[in-house]
Order: sequence, then C-alpha cells, then structure tokens
Amino acid sequence: MPEVGRFTGRHVLAELHGIDPGLLDDAARLGELLRAAVTEAGATVVDVVAKRFAPQGATVIALLAESHASVHTYPEHGSLFADVFTCGERADPEYALRLLAKSLDAASVHLSVLHRGER
Repeated sequence: MPEVGRFTGRHVLAELHGIDPGLLDDAARLGELLRAAVTEAGATVVDVVAKRFAPQGATVIALLAESHASVHTYPEHGSLFADVFTCGERADPEYALRLLAKSLDAASVHLSVLHRGER
C-alpha cells in the first residue's frame, strides 16, 4: 500500500447538561446542528443519520471523511453525550463540540480529549 503519511487523531468526548428537553427530543434539528458544528470545525460530512426513540431521546451519527461524530440524548435529564473523532490535523473535534454546546445553549460542558496514533 502507498504511504499516506503519519496517522494521528483526536477523540473528544463531551457531556453537556442543562439543555432544553424539547430540543433533545428533536432528532432532525440535532442532525442539522451536528452537521453545522463539524463542518464549521473543518470536517467533511459524508452522511448524517438521526433516530428519535420512543418515548423520548435521540441518537445522531455523522459519518465524516475524517472519521465520525455522534450524539446521544436524555431529554428527561436535559443531558447530551457526544463524541467527535477526527484523523489528521485539518478538523478540530474540540471546537466542533464547543460549537455544538453553544448552539444547544448548554448550561454546563465537560470535555475529555484523547490523542490517538503517532505523536
């Protein structure tokens, strides 16, 4: 296989709390917000799949050229758990999650950053 360069990536995990439960139950809107956040952060969105669950909650997954982003909601707690993993250095997964938190007007945000691959 041809050499494509050094592998490196960042995987950012997020816990967001204090979010409007109605928004956390709107899978289509969450998909739009996730797409906008990762795009603004430099990632290339290939596809977005959103699923609302009964009686509440949603999961949204974005397939990125750089890897993936996912969101899982718990409207009954006003909480959302998300992760964004990007390979390379062009896209910024931490910035994507901060943008998402801002668009959701989250009252609290906790991020954990994992570095993957060669450094």
